Amino acid sequence: MSLSNDRRVDELLAKMTLTEKVGQLNQKMLGWNAYRREGDRIELTEAFHSEVAKYGGMGALYGLFRADPWSAVTFSTGLGAKESAKVANQIQRYVRENTRLGIPVLLSEECPHGHMAIDGTLLPTNVGIGSTWNPDLYRKATELVAKEVRSRGAHLGLISTLDMARDPRWGRTEECFSEDPYLAAHLAEAAIEGLQGHGRAHIGSQDGIAAVAKHFAGQGGGEGGRNAAPVAIGERELHEIHLPAAHAAIKAGAMSVMAAYNEIDGVLCHANPKLLTKLLRDKWGFDGFVMSDGVALDRLVSLAGSKAKAGRMALHAGVDLSLWDNVFPDLEQAVASGVVPINLVDQAVRRVLRAKFELGLFEEPFVDEDRWQVAVGFEEIQHTSLQLARESLVLLENPQGLLPLAMTGSIAVIGPNADSLYSQLGDYTPPQRPDTGHTVRKGVFDVAGSSVRVGYAHGCGVMDPSRAGFEQAILTAKQADVVILVLGGSSERDFGVQFDSNGAAILDERKREMDCGEGVDVSNIELPGVQLELARELKALGKPIIGVLIQGRPYALGDLPELCDALICAWYPGPFGGIAIAEAIFGKLNPSGRLPVSIARSSGQLPVFYNRKEGSGDLPYLDLAKGTRYPFGYGLGFSKIVYSQLRIAGTPDKHTFHVSATIENVGLFAGFEVVQLYISREQGSVTPRRRELKGLKKVWIEPGQTTSVEFVLGHEELGVWNYEMHFGLEAGRVQVMVGGDSRSSRLQGALTID
Repeated sequence: MSLSNDRRVDELLAKMTLTEKVGQLNQKMLGWNAYRREGDRIELTEAFHSEVAKYGGMGALYGLFRADPWSAVTFSTGLGAKESAKVANQIQRYVRENTRLGIPVLLSEECPHGHMAIDGTLLPTNVGIGSTWNPDLYRKATELVAKEVRSRGAHLGLISTLDMARDPRWGRTEECFSEDPYLAAHLAEAAIEGLQGHGRAHIGSQDGIAAVAKHFAGQGGGEGGRNAAPVAIGERELHEIHLPAAHAAIKAGAMSVMAAYNEIDGVLCHANPKLLTKLLRDKWGFDGFVMSDGVALDRLVSLAGSKAKAGRMALHAGVDLSLWDNVFPDLEQAVASGVVPINLVDQAVRRVLRAKFELGLFEEPFVDEDRWQVAVGFEEIQHTSLQLARESLVLLENPQGLLPLAMTGSIAVIGPNADSLYSQLGDYTPPQRPDTGHTVRKGVFDVAGSSVRVGYAHGCGVMDPSRAGFEQAILTAKQADVVILVLGGSSERDFGVQFDSNGAAILDERKREMDCGEGVDVSNIELPGVQLELARELKALGKPIIGVLIQGRPYALGDLPELCDALICAWYPGPFGGIAIAEAIFGKLNPSGRLPVSIARSSGQLPVFYNRKEGSGDLPYLDLAKGTRYPFGYGLGFSKIVYSQLRIAGTPDKHTFHVSATIENVGLFAGFEVVQLYISREQGSVTPRRRELKGLKKVWIEPGQTTSVEFVLGHEELGVWNYEMHFGLEAGRVQVMVGGDSRSSRLQGALTID
């Protein structure tokens, strides 16, 4: 009879020395330092041998395949798809043959929008994923990412799923799905199920990896939109806004979560047993392990008074596996001195070992060294990345119907992001092979072919104040019938950037084109540089202008919407974004993206999330028009969709309600309509939010077609955190609104909870 994983863990733990136990809790080494490559020769380094010998094993190795400016790994020094599995097997073989117990190593990799490795297929960044409003498509994409990662020999995927986009000044807004907890929770669930399989079905197979969902919790609410800043929220705000995505991830079976850098009400997340143990484990039933964020435990030392006490603080809170810090490597001495109880160490080791057993590493630590050929960069994952890019495009303006554009005449493609692949990819991006990917310039050429003459001019930089390129841009525009003006921002890192100890960018006084990403927070969310000036100069020519925004945060756009005859928000659409954008411009697809965040009129208006409390934000500023520039859930298409026949029916217990509506496509284009259901409570024990998304359906609808869309509102959708912080139903009247965005809901009704 086979033993359960828990029994196997106990038997193995009983054989381990304290040194070996401490080794299982450490992820100190940076993976790119574990090997050395010279041409086709790849060997493990003495530094790796020493790290294994120091602890009689290794708990986890971070970033073996990572390649980017921080790691300084390039095509010549890094591991492509062909070499990855071989080196992963070398790692496992060395540990098996050179340690007493031969415990396999967890290989952990960054997967925020695809695998951050040479040859890894990239997806649009999360804010673009949020714009798709399509959890099913995203689930499929992450399933394919998991196959790529596992085929190369890795087991853990660090994936941004839990942060909420509550302040666009934050450079990591691009890593957030939405400002809304309901939409974010559905996408977080999809990510976990894609990587691990439903109910962890793929964890022990060659198709799945364990998800490390980050960051837990509240990191999107940092003061001033600054990275890792304190989060000044109460318990209700935490539960209503920042925890639903995390709870969804745990219910979906997430094997690991990463603790967040920030504090909540004075308590750092890495030292918060109420968060990491009482809530996560005791209440939610989480049975995996908690990973610290990079060097986060070192930040506990000044608070605790010593590294030993910092280790005790983290273990007691519920942290199990470290990341690059200098605290957990010294746990043996901390136990020997009596500062750290051995039971805290054993508890954490059990959790790490259980994950290794569940992943099947003790049975088979090695990977088929040829499987990458059918898993990495193959047609299905590339097509899925392209489809995500297509569905992420948000048409913001098209007042005179300029789009779709006929494929005739001449087009000028102009702007800092018109022909910059890396500006489409976002932060946490590996080097790309030459001649791969599709910029907007290339996409227009590829989609339109010889039927359109395409001119190009850079015009200006993202942040560079120089107007030197204006003259060429104006000349190019004069020679064209239509201008496609591609503006926005960039999270492109370069090898001249300085980095913090955790890999975040540190930008010096020199002007750089990177204005978004980790460590790149701003006080002003207006379009940077002289981009608006370029738009005004081109507008003066009288040519039709199609604006395209490639960006990681929702900028305050100033007069750009008035300067453009059509305007598309493309976020960071990934390597195939240029194709998707060109298809939308020429009518080969009907834009179906909807904003997952509100777009402010100015920085001084922040915060502008739609689900504010009643009584807040009702009065306009004296010097600014009321309301956001574009509301949450907003997006146009090429067809007109008519909503009618809202029906609300309660069940006998009067605690569940069925809501349906009819939609009709009275236009000429087939496409997706994103049907959104919002509620607004009229009574209760606590101040209600003005509107809350509680239902979404993405429906394909043909011209002339009429279809019914149905929703169910039950305990989870209608429940509230009451004044005693208990979640449940409260008697009262609830407004129900169904429509195409959060501002202009087209159908309204009401229900009553007894």
